[in-house]
Amino acid sequence: MNNKIKTEAVDCLFEAILSLTSKEECYSFFEDVCTVNELLSLSQRFEVAKMLRSHKTYLEIADKTGASTATISRVNRSLNYGNDGYDMVFSRIFP
Repeated sequence: MNNKIKTEAVDCLFEAILSLTSKEECYSFFEDVCTVNELLSLSQRFEVAKMLRSHKTYLEIADKTGASTATISRVNRSLNYGNDGYDMVFSRIFP
């Protein structure tokens, strides 16, 4: 875990997220907390990660998601050298 982001404020944000109980609540909360572009960027990265784990090429991913090769590369680096957060979530929602 990156200690640079571990703050009381981030802990509080994560507690708020963990309190959400439905997609509708998530939409309400995240529309208030994030800009539309921030939320779309997060969802794009998640889609890129799913496609990378499905062994899609950078070109296929860029064509489908509109993500830049820099974004795809950044997500790929997280998948390969990060904290396994994507894989943890994938194993829970895509068993």
